[in-house]
Amino acid sequence: MVVHKRIRPFNTKETYPEQKLDNDLCQTVVAKGSMVFVRGQIGQDLDTSESVAIGDPEGQTEKAMANIKMLLEEAGSKLEHICKITIYIIDPRYREPVYRTVGKWLKGVYPVSTGIVVSALARPEWLVEVDAIAVIPDEA
Repeated sequence: MVVHKRIRPFNTKETYPEQKLDNDLCQTVVAKGSMVFVRGQIGQDLDTSESVAIGDPEGQTEKAMANIKMLLEEAGSKLEHICKITIYIIDPRYREPVYRTVGKWLKGVYPVSTGIVVSALARPEWLVEVDAIAVIPDEA
């Protein structure tokens, strides 16, 4: 059963062959259901507020995506119901390891994605932040 309509899906390895990425994305997502907005997640343990993977953008992205998965499940949704993600990095050199990590978590999902390079995040040890918009699908 197709829950969400993904318009113009593509994989970054074909669209951007010069980059070593393998991310499933699309241009537009049409979804029905209750919307779930996940606050920007960073390399931080949600239970202890401890920053993790200091100096490691890939490790921080792993933790951010694990947090997103956990929060979506707590809300009654799943990673495969993500419609849009926004990725913030503080250094353009982090793009490939960060996007590769996000792509691993979202393989086969095909969300809409926006990437932004910013001068800083809320704490100096944070290198990457990822927020997500998902849905809890209406019953078919």
